[in-house]
Amino acid sequence: MAWFKRSKENISPETQKKELPDGLWEKCPSCNEIIHKKQLEQNLWTCLKCGYHFRIGSKEYIDILLDKSSFKELDKKMRSADPLNFEDTKKYANRIQETIKKVGLNDAVRTGTGKLNDLDVAFGCMDFKFIGGSMGSVVGEKIARLTDKAYKNKLPLIIVSSSGGARMMEGAYSLMQLAKTSSRLAKYSELGIPYISVMTDPTTGGTTASYAMLGDVHIAEPGALIGFAGPRVIRQTIGKDLPEGFQRSEFLLEQGFVDLIVHRKNLKETIYNVLTLLN
Repeated sequence: MAWFKRSKENISPETQKKELPDGLWEKCPSCNEIIHKKQLEQNLWTCLKCGYHFRIGSKEYIDILLDKSSFKELDKKMRSADPLNFEDTKKYANRIQETIKKVGLNDAVRTGTGKLNDLDVAFGCMDFKFIGGSMGSVVGEKIARLTDKAYKNKLPLIIVSSSGGARMMEGAYSLMQLAKTSSRLAKYSELGIPYISVMTDPTTGGTTASYAMLGDVHIAEPGALIGFAGPRVIRQTIGKDLPEGFQRSEFLLEQGFVDLIVHRKNLKETIYNVLTLLN
């Protein structure tokens, strides 16, 4: 029965284990399903088995929500300064440069105009890859300018939020953006043209405390974490266990903070229907 045996010298690490090529597969954090990246992309980065919504960037949302090649970006070259000469594990100025080089964006939001089913809209989308989607002076300024553009041209406004909160490396400068964006949206509301706020996982901190929660209609993706302070911080503060699903979009829908929970594949059509209904 020698053919069932194999000498040790004929076994190399390469033949013992056949590795899968990097970057071809993704594991669903919710159900542990192994999904081919091409299939995942075709399903708009949602799990084919359980529907879990993977985090995606501003480019992907632009491709999903806006008509092909219709997006015209505004203020693309705007970059954060370092007003406080901040330094933690590294200098803030260096962190900004490294992140720009790594993710190919100049800050955590992309803004511009485009068409959604041939309907002209002003569109902003945050990107969590850029320092956790944190809201600094550039993010606040770009959102404010986008709102001004929507006001001037009487365009419906859509902002997709994905953020860990205010950017503390800019201190009070980042906190001032809450007032700046909120005041612009208050002025915009006088037009009676709808502002649609789309909240994705996560939408927290200063972003939630300002423009993300000031929409005429609040739409959330399934299972998105939405809140001001995170669940862990709240649990440590009050010393109690939180309700199941606390601060997830389904919980907020029950409490009246979210109007609709929409699967990503239905997001474009839902926003279009809401805009045409309200207009």
